[in-house]
Amino acid sequence: MNNNRYSHRRRARPRRGAEPIVRRRFFPDVPLPLILVIVVALAAYATHYFTGPGDQLRGLDIANSTGSRPAPIVGIASVVDGDTIEIHGQRVRFNGIDAPESRQYCNDASGHQYPCGRQAAEALANFLAASRPVQCTFVSWDRYRRFVGDCRRADGVSVASWMVEHGRALDWPRYSHGAYAQQQTKAETAKVGIWIGTFDKPWAKLRTQPKAHLGSSAVAK
Repeated sequence: MNNNRYSHRRRARPRRGAEPIVRRRFFPDVPLPLILVIVVALAAYATHYFTGPGDQLRGLDIANSTGSRPAPIVGIASVVDGDTIEIHGQRVRFNGIDAPESRQYCNDASGHQYPCGRQAAEALANFLAASRPVQCTFVSWDRYRRFVGDCRRADGVSVASWMVEHGRALDWPRYSHGAYAQQQTKAETAKVGIWIGTFDKPWAKLRTQPKAHLGSSAVAK
């Protein structure tokens, strides 16, 4: 005698006229290999999203809002003007120097005007293109909430120092405390860049015009 008290029960059968229960796949017409490819692609995208350049920008936004010190920002730079670049959409202002504005004109040795602001931006673009990427270490936020930093090319050369030494920007003692005074003296003695003639100090100019944007690989005509 079967001691299983459930042995006398019959298995339930579907009622007549009822539709049979069928387990359906989510994507019945999509081959399994294609589904695997899509999953791998989504995983790669998620990895790039959380570890790529956007992660740097999210970190900068958090640091900006909380007043904390953000991590260095690294990437291929676009030139805004002779003292400002843009990396991954973040404006970066070089600490301690000031370059002629994009639309500023200076006078050469003969007294003729030339676009010294545009030439400064072009010189910076060519200089950065020679050794990429650039890395900028945070110093402070300026009044426009821009990232102010000390920037170096991939080969370690200081961007601000090079700009001042080649007469494309000026040492700004108010912020540099004379850090680039020696490079400026060298440029003035050699009469390179804006030192070939006369000019107005950039910080004395009224900055009423928007900054032009030159790609790091572009040379303005």
